[in-house]
Amino acid sequence: MFVLAEAPRGVRTDSWDFPLFLHVLGAMVLVGALVTAAYFLFAARRDGTLESLRTGYRTLLFAGIPAYLVMRIGAEWIADKEGWTDVDSPPDFIDIGYMTSDPGALLIIISTVLAGLAVRRATQAESGGEATAGTGVAVAGWLTTLTIVAFVVAIWAMTTKPA
Repeated sequence: MFVLAEAPRGVRTDSWDFPLFLHVLGAMVLVGALVTAAYFLFAARRDGTLESLRTGYRTLLFAGIPAYLVMRIGAEWIADKEGWTDVDSPPDFIDIGYMTSDPGALLIIISTVLAGLAVRRATQAESGGEATAGTGVAVAGWLTTLTIVAFVVAIWAMTTKPA
C-alpha cells in the first residue's frame, strides 16, 4: 500500500490531545479576556462611564477567572500525562509556566475585586450616567496589564521551549 503522508511517530500520543486542547483553549481565552478587561478598565478611567467599568469587571469575572481555571486544569492534566509531576527538575518552560500562572491568578483576583468595588461605588454615586472612576480602577487596569505581560512571557516559553 502506498502512503502519501504519515504522522511522525513519537511526537505525542492521542491521549494527550484533549488536555492539551483544554490548556491552549483556556490560555487563549484568558489572554483575550485580560486584554478586553484592561481596555475597558482604562476606558472607564479615562472617560468615567459606568458601562465601560461594568464591562471590564464582568469580563474579568465571567471570562477571565473561568478561563484561568480551564487553562490551569489543562496544564496540570497534561503535565501529569507527560510525567512531569513526579520529577525533581521539570523543564524550564514548565517552571516559567508555574512562575507566571500562580501569581497571575492572584493578580486576576485582586483586579476583579478592585473592579467590583469600583462598580459598586460608582453605582451608588451614579448621577446622570456619569460615575467617578477612582484609583481602584486604575490599579485594576495596571494589574491586568502586568498579568498580560507575564502571560506573554509564558506563551513565549511554551512555544519556544528554552533550554
